[in-house]
Amino acid sequence: MLRDGTVSSQVRPSKYRKDPFLLRDSRRPKDTQALLSATQTMELQKQDYHVERPLMNQEQLEELGRWGSAPRTHHWRTWLQCSHARTRALLTQHLPILGWLPHYPVRDWLLGDLLSGLSVAIMQLPQGLAYALLAGLPPVFGLYSSFYPVFIYFLFGTSRHISVGTFAVMSVMVGSVTESLAPDKDFLLDSNSTVNETARDATRVQLASTLSVLVGLFQVGLGLVHFGFVVTYLSEPLVRSYTTAASVQVFVSQLKYVFGLQLESHSGPLSLIYTVLEVCWKLSQSVIGTVVTAVVAGVVLVVVKLLNDKLQRYLPLPIPGELLTLIGATGISYGVGLKQRFGVDVVGNIPAGLVPPVAPNPQLFVKLVGNAFAIAVVGFAIAISLGKIFALRHGYRVDSNQELVALGLSNLIGGIFQCFPVSCSMSRSLVQESTGGNTQVAGAVSSLFILLIILKLGELFQDLPRAVLAATIIVNLKGMLMQFSDICSLWKANRMDLLIWLVTFVATILLNLDLGLAVAVGFSLLLVVVRTQLPHYSVLGQVSDTDIYRDVAEYSDAREVPGVKVFRSSATIYFANAELYSDTLKQRCGVDVDHLISQKKKLLKKQELKLKHLQKDKLPQEQATSSRDNSLSINVNTSLGDIKSNDVEGSKTKARPENELEEVVASGQEDFKAPDVPTLKALGLPQPDFHSLILDLGALSFVDTVCIKSLKNIFRDFREIEVEVYIASCHSPVVTQLEAGRFFDASITKQHLFVSVHDAVTFALQHSRSGPVSPVLATKL
Repeated sequence: MLRDGTVSSQVRPSKYRKDPFLLRDSRRPKDTQALLSATQTMELQKQDYHVERPLMNQEQLEELGRWGSAPRTHHWRTWLQCSHARTRALLTQHLPILGWLPHYPVRDWLLGDLLSGLSVAIMQLPQGLAYALLAGLPPVFGLYSSFYPVFIYFLFGTSRHISVGTFAVMSVMVGSVTESLAPDKDFLLDSNSTVNETARDATRVQLASTLSVLVGLFQVGLGLVHFGFVVTYLSEPLVRSYTTAASVQVFVSQLKYVFGLQLESHSGPLSLIYTVLEVCWKLSQSVIGTVVTAVVAGVVLVVVKLLNDKLQRYLPLPIPGELLTLIGATGISYGVGLKQRFGVDVVGNIPAGLVPPVAPNPQLFVKLVGNAFAIAVVGFAIAISLGKIFALRHGYRVDSNQELVALGLSNLIGGIFQCFPVSCSMSRSLVQESTGGNTQVAGAVSSLFILLIILKLGELFQDLPRAVLAATIIVNLKGMLMQFSDICSLWKANRMDLLIWLVTFVATILLNLDLGLAVAVGFSLLLVVVRTQLPHYSVLGQVSDTDIYRDVAEYSDAREVPGVKVFRSSATIYFANAELYSDTLKQRCGVDVDHLISQKKKLLKKQELKLKHLQKDKLPQEQATSSRDNSLSINVNTSLGDIKSNDVEGSKTKARPENELEEVVASGQEDFKAPDVPTLKALGLPQPDFHSLILDLGALSFVDTVCIKSLKNIFRDFREIEVEVYIASCHSPVVTQLEAGRFFDASITKQHLFVSVHDAVTFALQHSRSGPVSPVLATKL
């Protein structure tokens, strides 16, 4: 810090520092510096940087930089423009296939997409059948949901690698809705306790298809109004915990197929607990043939997956374990007669061909709207998270709003053709990428293969045991169940994220998927508010020989500047934490500001009362003196000489009291003259050990009216105890908001704002000789 008001510092260069202002040799051309040898470059790095500039407050910075409000861009003007380029841009934006398909490199990518599409279709077939059961629907509707939505996404999607279709989490959410609104007990026949499966399945299909239409409407609507950012409120720990809890729900829901039990339909909070208790209660009624079938199928699937992991380098395509298991189980079931001889439940009739479109039932919208919104958000969160992972890996961009529209159209059109809500599958997406898939041509190939199965080959799987589908689902839960390891990693990395993970998991397990998601999002947002209410407050000190200021509690070499307090908050100041900011500031300064102001006001009030009593005591004396001076004793003499002599004596006696009265009045005016406000020292009160307070507001991203009032109160309170307040490191948008909120007035100007903490400290030290001096007066000095 120089005496002339400039800031100067010597900064030793290192690989972590860059010159923020001027470099000595910066006048050299850039092309010359690029041609310097390595030795010369190292010599330049050894030189010290020299920084020198004048002190600068906000007003000077705006004048120097010619500050002005950023020009507003009117996007609506471009929206209303009509041209060939605008039309083409809109078409490629909302129908992305028109942008990439004409430039598709057939020779380079077609073979990989064909092989990838075939591999995904081989996985899609068993998963479609299995996840339909998970949704409480006949298996054939899983095949429909593996065809229509996939082809629609091929036209409108922007991700080149995700595999859209049936997904376990979405299926179990749909299943919770269908089983709660159409339970088995509502379809019991009058004669006995047999369930009318035909009527039940028809009702559930209508519920699922209407739910899919409603989910699609939500997603398309949010996408068109550019609400793709809504998924940002679902943090990664929340999504991973939610999918883990959903996988537990899926696992429990498949136990009845593994053990061959007939369970009651449970819905609502604690339904998972009731299901587990009922399974344990009825475990003795298990069908042995069903249990053996499920165990054998599960072991075969696990062994094939292990072989794929071991032989991944040597196999051009992964072994289709799920398809082979389904074909083998269907053949064994048909040849041995598992249903007739051992009571193993099978899939049953799978009609060939496509079903005609059916309009949704609007009367069900009111019952399904809450679940539809939750499913829409969860499905989009899963799809966009996977899409962004693959986009970063392969170097292209995914449009979140268009993804929302594409997924919404897939569910909307799929619901009309009696599909249930879908999203993307992590396992199929990984297979699509690893087997050479480059675009959504792979998805189109897989959907065409599924169409072939629906038209010709679907009826061949009528004897497929449901226990095999349950084993397929449980084995595919491995990836999501492995997310329990997040607990250990989050314990070491971030305890707050661990808390979100645990609350989300427990809420989803106990309250079911819809209420669990609402509780998880609410708790996550509440935790954000709490964390902003409890930020890290610090008193800053100067690191020796630098213009850097850091927390004195964390940096042992940082020392507080004598007479100056620098205070910083790690979060923005707004209505929720403004009072806490003020209280912490007064506490960290080491001075009981409120008590000191209260004592000062009491002493000033006592002095005022004394002056009033003194004034009352002196007024009668003044009145008596005035009456004596004004009364004259006149002796009436008949002789003219006596009268004249009396007049002369009277004039003498009258002149003296008038002069005395003027002196008394003058002395009274001096006695009752309003004194200047006495200092703390004159009042006998302790003085703070600092004369300036600097608020580092570099962390502020916005201000509200409560923040502005709080800052004004800080200025007022600390000036009451003879401490001048300055602000440092305010960003331009915050300064604009302060202006709009009428923060600046005659006592607080932009000259109280400095571009850096070092500027504010330097200014405070230079102008502390005569006590707190406002910057306006200081510039004149």
